[in-house]
Amino acid sequence: MSTSTTSAPPPGTQDPPSKIRRGPAHPVTARRGWRRALRRDWQLYSLAVLPLLFFLVFRYLPMIGNVIAFRRFEPGGSILGEQWVGLRYVRMFLTDPTFWQVFRNTLWLGGLTLLFCFPIPIVLALLLNEVRRRSLKRFVQSVSYLPHFLSIVIVAGITMQMLATDGPVNHVLDWFGHDPVRFIQEPGWFRTIYVGSEIWQTAGWGTILYLAALTTIDEDLYEAARIDGASRWRQIWHVTLPGIRPTMITLLILNIGTFMAVGFEKVLLLYNPLTYPTADVVSTYLYRAGVESNSFSYAAAIGLFEAIIGLVLVTGANQLSRRTVGTSLW
Repeated sequence: MSTSTTSAPPPGTQDPPSKIRRGPAHPVTARRGWRRALRRDWQLYSLAVLPLLFFLVFRYLPMIGNVIAFRRFEPGGSILGEQWVGLRYVRMFLTDPTFWQVFRNTLWLGGLTLLFCFPIPIVLALLLNEVRRRSLKRFVQSVSYLPHFLSIVIVAGITMQMLATDGPVNHVLDWFGHDPVRFIQEPGWFRTIYVGSEIWQTAGWGTILYLAALTTIDEDLYEAARIDGASRWRQIWHVTLPGIRPTMITLLILNIGTFMAVGFEKVLLLYNPLTYPTADVVSTYLYRAGVESNSFSYAAAIGLFEAIIGLVLVTGANQLSRRTVGTSLW
C-alpha cells in the first residue's frame, strides 16, 4: 500500500522570515496605536488645537460663503444669497475690460516680485556664508532683517516720504540738475517702487531659511571639492546650491502659490487713481467692487476665480518639481 508524501523543498529555496510579505495593519490595530500615542503625548497634540481652530474658523468655514458667487446677495438678507443666478457674475467679469486690465497688472507685479524677490535672498545668504568676520556678518544680518519687523503701513509711509516731490530722492536729483520727478503719481514708476520696497522689506528675512539650510551641508563635501581643485565658485555651484535645493524648491512652490495674491495692503497704501493703469490689481479691484460698491456676489466670483488659478499654479509647480528635480511639497 503506497502513501503519498509531500517532500520538503530543498535547502536554500525557502523564503527567509524577514522577506515574507505581510498584509496591511488591521484597522483596529492602527486605531489602538493612534489612541495609545494620543494618551502618551497628549501634551504635544494639545498644542495643535489652537492652530487647527484658527484654520477651521478663519480659513475653512468662510469658504462656504463662496456660494454667493452663484447667488444674488443683498446686504441685510440671507448670508448665502437670495436667489440662484448661476454663472451670471462669472460672465460679467469675463466680459469686463477693467477686470482684464487688473488681471494683467496682477500678472506683471506677481511675475516681477517672483523674479527679483525670490533669488535675492539666496544670493544674500551665499554672500553672508562667505563672510569670515563674525562682527561684520552679524551687522549685515541685523540691518537686513530689521525692515521685516516694520509694519506695511510704516514701510509704505517711508516709501512715500522718500519719493515725494520734496523728498530726499528728489533733493539728490536736484543737486545733479534734474527736475523733480513725481514718482508716486507716475504710473510708469509704480511697479519699480513696489518691487523695490518688497526687496528691501523681505530680502533679509528670507535669508534665514537659506542660512539654516547651509549649516546642514557636510563639510567633507567642501574638503573633497578642494582636493579636486575646485575654486570657491565651483564649490558654490556644485556643493552649496545642490545642498540647499530642497529649500529653494519648497519656497519657490509656496511663492508660486501666492502669485496671484499680490500684496493687497501695500498696493492699497501706495496706489492712487493716477496710477490705476499699472497699480490696480485683482485684490484691490475686489476691495472696491465688494466693500465700496457693495457688489459682494460679483467680488466673490472674481475671488473664486483667483483662488482656482492659485490652486492650479501651486499644484502644477509641485508636479513639475517632482518630475524634474525629485523634490516637492507632497
